[in-house]
Formats: sequence, C-alpha cells, structure tokens
Amino acid sequence: MSGSIPFYQKHHRHYDRGYRSKEAESKVSQYQSSSRYTAGSSMSATSKSAERISLNKRIHEHGEHFKRMNEDSLMHPPEFVIKPRSHTVWEKQCVRLHCTVSGWPDPRVVWYKNNVTIDPLANPGKYKLESRYSVHSLEINRCDFDDTAQYRVSAMNSKGELSAFASVVVKSRFHRVLKLSTQHTHIVDRFGVSFGREGETMSLGCTVIIYPSLHRYQPEIQWYRNDALLSPSKWNHMHWSGDRATLTLTHLNKEDEGLYTLRVTTKSGYETYSAYVFVRDSDAEVEGAPGAPLDVRCLDANKDYIIVTWKQPAIDRGSSILGYFVDRCEVGTNHWIQCNDTPVKFARFPVTGLVEGRSYTFRVRAVNKSGMSRPSRVSEPVAAMDPADRARMRGTEAFTVCLVKHNQSATKNYVVLSWKPPGGKCLEGVMYYVEKCVSGTDSWQRVNTEIPVKSPRFALFDLAEGKSYSFRVRCCNSAGVGEPSDPTEATTVGDKLDIPSAPGKVVPTRNTDTSVVVSWEASREAKELVGYYIEGSIVNSNVWEPCNNKPVNATRFICHGLMTGEIYVFRVRAVNAAGLSQFSQESEPVEVKAAIASPAPPYGISVLECVRDSMVLAWKQPTFIGGADITGYFVDYREVIDGVPGKWHEANIRAVSERAYRVSDLKENRKYQFQVRAANMAGVGIPSLPSDTFLCEEWTIAVPGPPHDLQIREVRSDSLVLLWKPPVYQGRDPVNGFYVDIKEADAPEEAWRGVNNKATEKTYLKVANLKETEMYVFRVRAQNKAGVGKTSDVTEPVPALTKPGTKEILVDVDDDGIISLNFECCDVTADSKFVWSKNYEEMTDSSRLTVETKGNKSKAVFQTPGEEDIGIYSCLVTHTDGASSSYTLSEEELKRLLEISHDHKFPIIPLKSELAVELLEKGRVRFWLQAEKMSASGVVLGLQKYKMNFDKNTGVIEMIMESLTPADEGTFTFQLQDGKATNQSSLVLIGDVFKELQKESEFQRKEWFRKQGPHFIEYLGYEVTPECCVLLKCKVGNMKKETSALWYKDGREIKADEHLANSSTPLKITSTETGIRLYTFVSYYNDLLQVTWHYKDSAISFSDRIKSGVVGEQLWLQITEPTEKDMGKYAIEFNDGKGGLRRTVELSGQAFDDLTLFLSGRARVAGGLPDVVTIQEGKALNLTCNISGDPIPEVTWLKNDREITSDDHCILKFESGKFASFTITAVNTADSGKYSILVKNKYGTESGDFTVSVFIPEEAGGKKK
Repeated sequence: MSGSIPFYQKHHRHYDRGYRSKEAESKVSQYQSSSRYTAGSSMSATSKSAERISLNKRIHEHGEHFKRMNEDSLMHPPEFVIKPRSHTVWEKQCVRLHCTVSGWPDPRVVWYKNNVTIDPLANPGKYKLESRYSVHSLEINRCDFDDTAQYRVSAMNSKGELSAFASVVVKSRFHRVLKLSTQHTHIVDRFGVSFGREGETMSLGCTVIIYPSLHRYQPEIQWYRNDALLSPSKWNHMHWSGDRATLTLTHLNKEDEGLYTLRVTTKSGYETYSAYVFVRDSDAEVEGAPGAPLDVRCLDANKDYIIVTWKQPAIDRGSSILGYFVDRCEVGTNHWIQCNDTPVKFARFPVTGLVEGRSYTFRVRAVNKSGMSRPSRVSEPVAAMDPADRARMRGTEAFTVCLVKHNQSATKNYVVLSWKPPGGKCLEGVMYYVEKCVSGTDSWQRVNTEIPVKSPRFALFDLAEGKSYSFRVRCCNSAGVGEPSDPTEATTVGDKLDIPSAPGKVVPTRNTDTSVVVSWEASREAKELVGYYIEGSIVNSNVWEPCNNKPVNATRFICHGLMTGEIYVFRVRAVNAAGLSQFSQESEPVEVKAAIASPAPPYGISVLECVRDSMVLAWKQPTFIGGADITGYFVDYREVIDGVPGKWHEANIRAVSERAYRVSDLKENRKYQFQVRAANMAGVGIPSLPSDTFLCEEWTIAVPGPPHDLQIREVRSDSLVLLWKPPVYQGRDPVNGFYVDIKEADAPEEAWRGVNNKATEKTYLKVANLKETEMYVFRVRAQNKAGVGKTSDVTEPVPALTKPGTKEILVDVDDDGIISLNFECCDVTADSKFVWSKNYEEMTDSSRLTVETKGNKSKAVFQTPGEEDIGIYSCLVTHTDGASSSYTLSEEELKRLLEISHDHKFPIIPLKSELAVELLEKGRVRFWLQAEKMSASGVVLGLQKYKMNFDKNTGVIEMIMESLTPADEGTFTFQLQDGKATNQSSLVLIGDVFKELQKESEFQRKEWFRKQGPHFIEYLGYEVTPECCVLLKCKVGNMKKETSALWYKDGREIKADEHLANSSTPLKITSTETGIRLYTFVSYYNDLLQVTWHYKDSAISFSDRIKSGVVGEQLWLQITEPTEKDMGKYAIEFNDGKGGLRRTVELSGQAFDDLTLFLSGRARVAGGLPDVVTIQEGKALNLTCNISGDPIPEVTWLKNDREITSDDHCILKFESGKFASFTITAVNTADSGKYSILVKNKYGTESGDFTVSVFIPEEAGGKKK
C-alpha cells in the first residue's frame, strides 16, 4: 500500500486552487531561461527587443488560455435535481429508489440503510445498484420487514457532500399478532444447499430458538418453495417438534427443485431462512434415454377435452428429443392409456375422448433415438365437465375471459374461444351456439349444431391448417335463439409458436467456494417463455452438466455444487412450449473461489487520549471484511467551526494495521470530526460515518482512559472469553488492574454489574455462569492508584450459545511421544487461517511451538515441553463466525503429559505371563511366555541355536529343546520387539533347580522310549482278598501276541509249577518295644497260601496279647509282655493247595532269657505324672515320676517340644536312677505350656507328657462371677 497512492486519494487531492497557474509559471521559467541563454549570443539590440515583445505576448496569450480553461471556474458541489421518494409496498414486492444528481467533478454516490452502507456483494441478489447518465438507482428485491428503514443517498465530490433521504415501509399480507412482549427468534442448525435425485426422500430441517419461550403460544411455521406457500400433501410432510421444523419431500421430482424458505412467525415478527434444493434426474431405464418431463398441468378443461401442458427436461443424454407421449388414467384406477399414437413435439396437447363427469390424471414421457424416458410426476386430478357446471358446483359464477387462441400441435389444429355472457338479470337457462366463417366469405356455419354449450368457453378442432377464420356466438334460451355477437378478427390456423432465440452474453461471477453466479442477456425473440436452462463444464473436459433441472425465469442464477479451485465455463438456453433454443456462446472461464470485495466501513470511532495537538482514535472492525483480510486503515479528519464541518484531510498516507491511530498536527481547543476507511486486497472501502465532534484539549484527569479493542472469543452456552487492550492514557499513575462489567442486552443501564470483584492484571477474562441463549453486552474499566477510569465502548450483543459443529482443542501424544494441541474447524474457507496464541498473545517464537495446518485441522507441536510452556493456549480461525477454542496447560497437566510421552517414547510390550518352563513328551523342555498384544511385525529374540515359535493370534512365544545338557545351565532370556515397544523376561536355571529339571527330563525321555514297546501302565502292586490272600498284579500296555510275562523274586525267575510254601524262610525270633515277635519271609504270597500258627503242636488262639499278621512278604506272630508260660515250641504251617510246609522255632533257655533281659532293661516312665496341672500364678509346682531301666536311662525334659535345662526358676533332678522331679519355684503365665519327659537307654526310648496351665486369681474370680 505504501508504494502507490490509493485510488480514493485522487478524489481528495488537496491541491492549491492555482495549481494550473503553477504550470504556467513553469512555462515562464522555461522561456526566461531560454532568453537568458540567448542573451549571451552576438545579437543586435534591435533583435533582442523584438524577441522580448514577442515573448511577452505569447506568455500573455498562454495565461489567458489557462484562465479560460481553469476547472475551478466550472467546479460546483453535488446537487439533487430529482430526490428519491418514499415508498410503501407489500411484502415480497420489489421497490426502486432513484435520483438524479449533478455536480462537477462527477459526484460519487453511496447508498445507506439506517446509516449503514449498502453492499450488494454482501447480500447477493438482494440489492442492485445502477448509475447511468447522472441517474442513480437502488433496487430492493423481494422486500420483507427488515427492509423497512430510512434510506440515504450521499453524493460527494471534491467540492462537497450532499445527502437525500427516503423511507421504505413494507407491509405484510400475513395476519400479525398483537405485540405483548418482545420475542427473539434465531434459526440455527440450518439445512444448506441440498442435492437429491428423483425418487429419493429428502428432509430439510432447522432448529428454532425462541426466547422468552411462551408455553401457551406456538409460532407459526410455514414452508415456501419459490415464494409459493406449501401445504401438507403426499409429496410434502411437515413437522414441528417444538424446537425443530422439518420438511420431508417423500418422493423427489424435478418439480421439487427450487428455493425453499422456512418462515417462523411469532407475536413479535418473523424470521426466515432460505436455501436452494437441486433435484437431478434419476438413472434412465434405457441407456441414453432422455430425462423425464416435468410440471405436467391441465391448462384448460371442458366436458369433452382437456389441454395438457408440460416443460421439457434439461438433458437429452446426447440424442435430441423426438417428441412426447401423453398418458391418462381415470381416477380410482391404475390403468394408464396412451393418448397419442405418434410423439408430439409441442409441449401442449389436447386430450379428447373423455367421459363427461369423470376425473383424470396425466403424465408425460419423452422419447429419443435411444428409447423412452421415465414418466413424469402425475398431474393433479381434473374433471372432464363443462366449466359452467364446475363453477355451479363450486358455488361461484363462471369465469369469463376474452378470446384466447392456442397454437398448432403436431397432430391437430385447434382454437379455444371464450366470451362474456350477455348483460341482464335473466341468465338462467342461457346456452350458446358457436359459428365460424372462412375469411373472405359471408358463409357462417354453426359448429355445435346438435347441443348448445352451457359455458362461455369452447374449443374448435379439425380446422383447416393455413386458413383464416372468424367466429361469433349466439345465445339461446327457452324463448329462442338470439342475435349473433360481433365477429372476431380473422384468425389464421397453423401459426406456430417459434422456438426462442439463444440468450445473449453469459457472465459468470465468483460467489463462494462451491458456487458461481451466472447472469446472461435475455433471449430477444422469445414468446411465451418458460425459462432458462444453465449448463457448466470444467475447462477442457468437454463434459457438460446441467446446473438446474427446472427452468428459471430470471436472467441470473447461482450454480451450486461446483468443485473448489476448478475453472468452469457456462452456457444457457431458453425454453418455451415450442422447444429449446440454441445454446448461448460459452462464458469466459471463471475459477470457483469465494468472491472478495472491499470491506464495509468501520464504526464506533472513539477517543482514547487527547493532548494539545494530537488525539488517539480507536474504532471497531467492519462487520463485513469483503472475504479477504483487512490490510490496513486510513483515517481522515476535518475541523468543525461553529457546527459547520470543513474539508476532509488525510491523517495517514500509509495504511495502519492496528485499530488505533494518533492523529497529529491538530490545533488545541479546536473541534474535529473523523472518518475511517478499511482496505483489503480488493481495494479501499467507503468511509465510515463521520464521528462525533471531539474537542482537542489535553486530558489532565488522574484516572486512566478507556480500554479499547474489545474482542469476544470462545462463545459457549455458559461462558465466553473477553479480550481488550489497555488504555492509551494511563492517568497520573500506571494502570494496575481492570474490571469487567456485564448486563443483558435488553436490560436498562442500571443492570450493569461486575464480573470480577477483584481487579485483574491480565487483559483477558473468562466470563462463566452465563444463561444459555441470553444476549449479553460487556464493557471494561481500568484502574490505577487514583481510582477507576472511564468505561470502554460497549461490545456488540452476543448470545450465549454453543454453535453447532463447535470443536474444542484436544491434546494428543503420538507414538513418538510428541505432545501436540489439535483444533478442527468445520467452517473454514479458502482464506481462513489458524492463529495460535499463548495467554491470548500471538506467538512468534517457533523454537518452543511449531504450528502445522492442513485443510480444516491445525496442530501446535511442543518441541521440548517444560515449565516455561505452562499457560493458556488458544486458537482462532479467521474468516469464520468466531470459531475459537482454548486449552489450559497447568503444571499437573504438563506432568501427566510428560509421563504419557515417556511411555510412548519407550513403550513396553505388556506380558500376560512371564517366562516359564515345562516338560513335554519325550523329555523335551519347553520355555514359553505370553504377550498381551503384539502386531504382526513383532519379533522375538532368544537363543539362536534353538527354534522360536510365535503365535501372533494368542501372543504365545515358545522355544523347545530336545534335551538339557550341562552346558545349558544358566539364565534364559526372551527379548521382544514390536516397532518401538520392547520387553524381556528371564528364567534362572542353575544349581539344584537345573539338575532336578535335567533329571526329570532324562527320566521322561527314557520313559518315552520305554513305552515304545510293552510297558507297564500300572506297576506291580498287591491286593488282599477276603480270604486274606495277597494278590500281586500289574497292568501292561502295547502287548502283542508274541509278548510274554516273566515273574521274578530276588532276581530268580518264578516258575509256574513252584510251590508257594517252599519260598518261605526259617522262622526267627526278635524283641520289640512291647514284647516278642516270631517271623518268616515268603517270596510269593497270595490268597491261595493258607498260614496256621501253632504252640506246642496246638493252633494258637489269638487275643489282644497274641496277634498275627502279614507285612509285605513278612508273616509274623506278636506276643506282648511275654512270661515264662510263653516258653515252648512255636511253628508256622503253610499250605498252597499243592502241598504243605512247616517251619518251627524253640522259645526257651538262653534265647528266652536274652529277650526277657531286653524287655526288663528297656527305659520306661513308670508313672506319677498327671495329664494336666492347673496352678495359680506365684505358687510353687513340684512333680515327681518313677523311672526304670537297665542300664539307667538318660532323662531329658522338654517344653513345647524344646529341651529345657535346670536353673533357679525351674529345678530338674534325677535321683537314685529311679526318681525324676520337676520343680518351678514361682510359676507365672509364661510357664504355661506342654511339658514332656524323655527317657532313653540302649534297649529303647519312652516319653511322658503333661500340660501346665497358670491362671491369675482376678481372672479366675471374674470367670466365676
């Protein structure tokens, strides 16, 4: 902007009024310099004088010429020759304001609505501005209540400015509800431009927010298509849930294409929202067949004919349409009858052969060389009856029109006549006869000779093509036939309706990222025009697609559904009943991209600081920035003297980027007005309205000036964030805090209340606890030591409402441990930018945070997260409706994220089980573990000389070794790796653990080999039968025919014929702890072997003192406490059924003495010890027992199975080899327990046990109570 002068400055050049004379002075200086040059030459004095006179004359003539041509003498300020006048119009009508302005230089004209500049680009299709030959006009299309306003037209040139005013009042045709209280209506969650296909179902819906909500009052919900009110039908279903309005199109047809409008009417007014719906043709049943016709209607109906009309389809799929077939169906049936045998090219056809009084529906099909199209949507039912009878049934008079002629169809020529009934009161019973006459003759022929017609309308068929006819009508009643009417003018049958000419120049204009505005010149030769079809094509693709499937009547259309960034060309053709015109010439190529325009004017100019010769101004950003970022602002000022403003002067030549600027070189105690222009890449916008008049005098107040540049971010249903800039004028002391005030938008001034009770040092504040959908305004005050200063300008009202599709900033830690903040916006445009800030200050240092933006997503990546990164991070998306969000990174949150980052940088594969070992068949050793989750690319590292198996479905990893060798002793480790994730598990096998495992492995290996032939499934065991026989048995597997079983005893094979009794050993005697035992061993013992014990040749009678038994292969006889009576000969007799055997032994003499000595000399505890001793604490305990045995036994005392020794507390004595005493001098609770005495000598060991229980007297007394 600094390199060139903006174009608007050319209208405000502050040149001196004599700047033309300055050019003349330049000429004089040139001539004077030339005269001084020639003075140095060798001229004569006479020639010098002549030249001087000639020069002065030329200078005088030159000056007179510029004096006559000076524009100052022609300039004059603007003047309204014709001022705009006020209008009152109905809703949906158009209004045009125009004026004529004179002035030199030509004035620049700007239109305002309620002092706000009107920008046609900001509201496409709403406003149209024209300026031709000093006549300026403003056209407002489809007026609604919002267009009721005061309009101002301002004319301005370098000589001055002048304005004229006019009012527009828009009245509604709808019933208005009396205003009891103000209700606000907001339509949100809106349906957008929609695309459907024939046969599909489409729903359009909007959420409607009305506040305050009145439960007993429901708004009026209406739906319109192309400004026509829709009613519920089988095609249209409407629903209102209380907060959402829905329109469902049950079966789409091309007739449903158009601009749909939702109108919500409350007692305080109404709110509307509109969007276009496009309906594409369904796939053809026959490849290459044309699209279906549309908008089938009944143009005229009588008792014997109905004239059907329709509109041609937009596409023919590459083959011209040959004609159309019309089908009819009688209401109440499903039988369709084709009405014409050959296709008709004209989009109008009279259907005859109808039954009077019956109702019919119609449909139309198109045909080309490829085949027949799908049928159109069925028309509304219409009855074949006389119009007079129809009117009479409705209770209305017959509709009368003048003569109407319908043109030739492809098969028949016809004319439809209509007339006015005769005047008079007696019209009952009046009927009509129609007569025709060929032009040039006087021969009148009655057409309806048999039955007169009742209605004043009649169709004549079978007329001669090319001839001219005149027609007249006679009335008749019961009195007779009246005089004929005046004949009509000659009408030639066969005049064809011509196909319209091609439209003129097509001009495309950028609109949005997916749409283009296409305008064109109307067809010059077009009768009964139905509308236009528009087609678009990507450059060089040679593929044309229809932009609309229903003809549009205007010469301007917005083509939606285009591809962003592609370059398109467009063409248009017109259509009427005769057919489609030729295509227009292709338009210039246009790129599909959002249009840009110069921004609207800023507003809200205020003073932030004032000194003797300068003032600091602030203003608010324009409401419309033109689709491109604002690059700067230009400020103008003018002095106001006695209420009369002077000329505007430029305050800055170069654009300023901030919305605050110091205007210097002012005069103290003078009054000034200011205006501001905004600039973007499209140019400099129109200036704002002049500000209030400010006095330039130095501020001396002690408190601060007002904060400025208030901005609202992150609007949600219960909160928002308010930002501001500190005041320029700080007062006597620096600013040390700010206060934020809030109130409802509709509340009075007394409703202002503070948000923060304690001043905040920050220039931002999050306002919470808002009421959803409520409108709020805010202001900010600064304070210093002197007090609280001026309030800032009030913000624009903002509703506390979370907009649909609003996203929040999400924190993410990726697989590499990188921490990032992510924000997604669904409303981005091609020019949108994601602006990240920390603590609401834009970040410029990329060393700590890197921003990556792709499409509608932006990511802020932390480089090395640390404590210096703690703060509030926010993201604002430009060129949207305030899309923004924030994320607070606290110290705790940073710590949590760093832990997650570390886990992601150094991930660990989780294990379900650690490394374990088990033995398999054949003695093989299996090492295994199970991972919780591993991907298909995971690998396992183990011992290279062994094969590793990895089941990726179950996560089981195993290594199998055939056997263990001493070299395998050590630590086994499995290492797992899955991408970056790792883990390992180890198992230590050394020492006894390894040896035991190796031993078991070898055993299992041998067992496996053993079981390859005959092997024992159950090893040898025995079973005692009821006959007291012992049965040896085992279970052998893998037996074959040639397998044999061999029995052995002590290594000697047992033959099958060997006697069991012969396997016994001699009978022997031994002593036991309780007496004497006689015993023998047998090699084999079973139930067949019978054993009998004898004493002195008599069988022994067994008792508790004398018992016998078998232990393994030992047969024994036990005599407890033997006496001399037990001396004698003992024998054992065997009998196995094959033979018997007797073994004997003599218990007498020295053998008996030795046994008796053994028994008498064994150590014994003879008695004297009680089982339990209960004694009071502090008492003395003394126990004595008798000990016997020879040699004298060793005595040992035990307490709780632990040996005790004698001491002062516990005295242990063994006297005379016979008496053992146990004495405790003063027992205590610690002496309670189990005591034992153990006696032992070479003949045996014996013990005696007793228990000591010590009680406290108090406890004992309590128990008794």
